[in-house]
Amino acid sequence: MGWLPAQGRLAAGLLVNLAASICIVFLNKWLYVRLGFPNLSLTLVHFAITWLGLYLCQALGAFSPKSLQPAQVLPLALSFCGFVVFTNLSLQSNTIGTYQLAKAMTTPVIVVIQSLAYGKTFPLRIKLTLVPITLGVFLNSYYDVKFNLLGMAFATLGVLVTSLYQVWVGAKQHELQVNSMQLLYYQAPMSSAMLLFIIPFFEPVFGEGGIFGPWTLSAVIMVLLSGIIAFMVNLSIYWIIGNTSPVTYNMFGHFKFCITLLGGCLLFKDPLSVNQGLGILCTLLGILAYTHFKLSEQESNKSKLVQRP
Repeated sequence: MGWLPAQGRLAAGLLVNLAASICIVFLNKWLYVRLGFPNLSLTLVHFAITWLGLYLCQALGAFSPKSLQPAQVLPLALSFCGFVVFTNLSLQSNTIGTYQLAKAMTTPVIVVIQSLAYGKTFPLRIKLTLVPITLGVFLNSYYDVKFNLLGMAFATLGVLVTSLYQVWVGAKQHELQVNSMQLLYYQAPMSSAMLLFIIPFFEPVFGEGGIFGPWTLSAVIMVLLSGIIAFMVNLSIYWIIGNTSPVTYNMFGHFKFCITLLGGCLLFKDPLSVNQGLGILCTLLGILAYTHFKLSEQESNKSKLVQRP
C-alpha cells in the first residue's frame, strides 16, 4: 500500500482488520452450524495457513526470524492451542452474543493472574471497572434463552487459557526480546504438530465429518478462506498497533465488538432480550472505562519519563 498517502494506508488497514475480524467470527460459526466442520481440524488449518503466511512475510522482508529453542516456546505453543480450540468451541456451542461477552472476561482474569502470580498491583479505579464487565457477562448468560452448560464450560476454559496465554506472551516477548510476529512464527508450526497428534483421538480424519472427508468444493474453499482471514486478522492487528496509537486500536476494538453482536442477531437470528441488552451495555461501559483508565495511566507514565532529568 506504499502508493497510498499515510491517511489512506491507515484507513485501508483499519478496514481490512474490521472486515477480517467480523468475517472470521461469522464464517467459523457458519462452518460449525451449517456444515458441521470439525473444530480441531479447522484450528489446524488456521495454524498451518498462519505459519505459511508468516513464512512468506519473512521471505519478503516484513520481519526477521530470531533463533529460539523449542523448549522456550513450548508452553506458549500449548496455551496457543488451548485458547484457540476452546474459543472456537465456545463459538460453536454458544450464541455470538454470549461468545463475545465471555471473551470480555479475559480482562478481569488477567488482572487476577497478574495480581496473584506476579504480585502486580492495580489502582482501585481499574479494579472497579471489572465489576460492570463481570456483571454484564453474568446478566447476558443468565437471560440467554440458548444457554447451555457445555457452551459455558468451553467459554470458561477459553477465558482461562486465553488469559494465561496473553500473560505469558507479554513475559516471553520481554524475556526473549522478540516481537509478536517472531514469536508466532515459532508457535504456529509447533501448535500445528500438537494438533496433528491430538486430532485422531477426538475427531474422525477420513470419512464423513473428517478433515479429509467427502467435502464439497465450496466447503473446502470456505475452510481455506477461513484460514486466510484468520491470518489477515493477526497480520492487520500487528500492522495497526505498529502504525497507530493504543487509543485508536482499543476504540476500534469496541466498534468491532458492537458490530459483531449486531451481526449475530441479524445473520443467525440469535434471540436478544432486554435484560441481555442491559448486560451487553453494562459490559461495554466497563470495557470503555477500563480502556480509558489504562490509557491515561500509560500517558502519565510516558510524561514522567519525559520530564525526568
